[in-house]
Amino acid sequence: MTETVRLTMAQALVRYLCNQFTEIDGERVPLFAGVFGIFGHGNVTCLSEALERVQDDLPTWRGQNEQSMALAAIGYGKAKLRRQIMIATSSVGPGATNMITAAGVAHANRIPGLLLAGDTFVNRLPDPVLQQVEHYGSPSITVNDGFKPVSRYWDRIVHPAQILQSLPNAIRTMLDPADCGPAFIGLPQDIQEVAYDYPVSFFTEKTWTIPRPRPSRDEVAQAAELLKTAKKPFLISGGGVRYSGAGDALAEFATRRGIPFTETIAGKGAVVHDHPAYVGAMGIEGTEAARELAEAADVVIAVGTRMQDFTTGSWTTFAKDAKFININAARFDASKHFAHPVVGDALECLTELDAALGDWTADPTQMQMAQQLYADWNAFLDAGQAQSNAPVPSYAQVIGVVNKAAREADTMVTAAGGLPGETAKNWRVKAPNTYDLEFGFSCMGYEIAGGWGHAMAKTDKDGNQNGVPIVMVGDGSYMLMNSDIYSTVLSGHKMIVVVCDNGGFGVINRLQTGMGIPGFNNLLKDSRVQNRDKPLHVDFAAHARAMGAEARHCDSLADLEAAMEWAQTTDRTTVLVIESDAHAWTDGGADWYVGVPEINDRETVRAARARQEALRRKQREGV
Repeated sequence: MTETVRLTMAQALVRYLCNQFTEIDGERVPLFAGVFGIFGHGNVTCLSEALERVQDDLPTWRGQNEQSMALAAIGYGKAKLRRQIMIATSSVGPGATNMITAAGVAHANRIPGLLLAGDTFVNRLPDPVLQQVEHYGSPSITVNDGFKPVSRYWDRIVHPAQILQSLPNAIRTMLDPADCGPAFIGLPQDIQEVAYDYPVSFFTEKTWTIPRPRPSRDEVAQAAELLKTAKKPFLISGGGVRYSGAGDALAEFATRRGIPFTETIAGKGAVVHDHPAYVGAMGIEGTEAARELAEAADVVIAVGTRMQDFTTGSWTTFAKDAKFININAARFDASKHFAHPVVGDALECLTELDAALGDWTADPTQMQMAQQLYADWNAFLDAGQAQSNAPVPSYAQVIGVVNKAAREADTMVTAAGGLPGETAKNWRVKAPNTYDLEFGFSCMGYEIAGGWGHAMAKTDKDGNQNGVPIVMVGDGSYMLMNSDIYSTVLSGHKMIVVVCDNGGFGVINRLQTGMGIPGFNNLLKDSRVQNRDKPLHVDFAAHARAMGAEARHCDSLADLEAAMEWAQTTDRTTVLVIESDAHAWTDGGADWYVGVPEINDRETVRAARARQEALRRKQREGV
């Protein structure tokens, strides 16, 4: 007979999670490093009881907002290169729906995260319960169905035996490079409490490994033949390169074959800024060097990227007759835009493609031109970052000061607004995997929450933190979600937060006015406020101090430089605030397809429409 142990469903779920392991750099570690939790009636009486018993093995961290907890889990997963996973749990109703935005972030960025939300009663006897929405013609629908579009794996447990299949399947999905993303499991309150005789074998310790699928030999051979025809090859390194651990291999491949390479937003940081074959970031938020090389390329090798519009300039950055070789673990991405697909792990594919190329190398003038273009770009950055007598510094100048003060082990973290483009262009990566820009979902509020996740990932089992996250955030994103400053002070995970106050939503104002529309409802001075001439600005430093952080307001770049030195010495999260220019931006990079009114009586809008029509004529049409 099968040996069994009788447990509630919640107890069995937690026991199973505690017995899952993985290996990082040869060390066996828990696959699930911890839980971010806010408890309510949907998870406090059963799931919390199970978690309390194992808090020394699976620590639970108290957050302030369900969305920010799940965002912190994503930051942790990014920092661990998808090799370790954090869990976020919420109650039913609004606690659960708060996590939907974070699930979208994880889905767009292909980051694993396990989301466990309470759910309404399967037996329906007490219906309608607190926080339940009722669908008259479909009573099995709950708000948790809203996770289906933003989850790679979705399930609702309506019988305690179902976790025997659901949990392993969720883990397989989260660890599969081709299908990676968030897993959601709904936990109805009455099923959490139910006891069941589970097979003891279900709780056997298991060590999971990340699969490295090898490519088809035919696909590799055909890719090699196509690449050998290239006169002006160009290589794009995406996030998949980082998660595969293929950064060094890609850089060596590019150097040996004489192919200049760029990085996507998700891929930035796989190599250091001054690598001799590197030409900076790609696309709308990229360098002029990368744009010129992309426009001239006849064969493009795209490795580990889903080729979103900010990378491709809405598919206007490449020649219409350029050929693509897409290396990707997901065939969906590898086959985009009629590319020749090479499906498999980035490291394995690059290794086999390199072997198939024999002694072929690109014309050396291609690399020489790339290096000159990149030297010109770096000179342009130096000029833009130089201190000046301007009363309010630019983002580029602020980033230059912060970047200079960052240590090699520190990680720059940012997300939506003006800082994505400005850091992608201006931040000079000093060590691999020390840059995290969440721009797959462009989620305002990721910055500080994601920084907490990075700080946790940088902390060893003895509580020592190797480097700090340097979070750069605009005033708009700070106002949207800042409470994890308090979380980091409570938990002892330090980060440095630099708040750039430009008086509103500066970059979207730039887009709005750039399309000929008068500034409206983005900058504070253009909004319905009491005093447009001098709208009230938040005292962010005082606000941060109220949450227990150290904080300073900086009146100049010199103040910021001194404050950064001080911030590296403090014993807790430290917030630095500086006013920044809402109108000074770093030029360069590709253009972008956006909607502009086809009919308008403003000459400025009609001119913007004409520019858009000219851009769209350059677009490659594909799938």
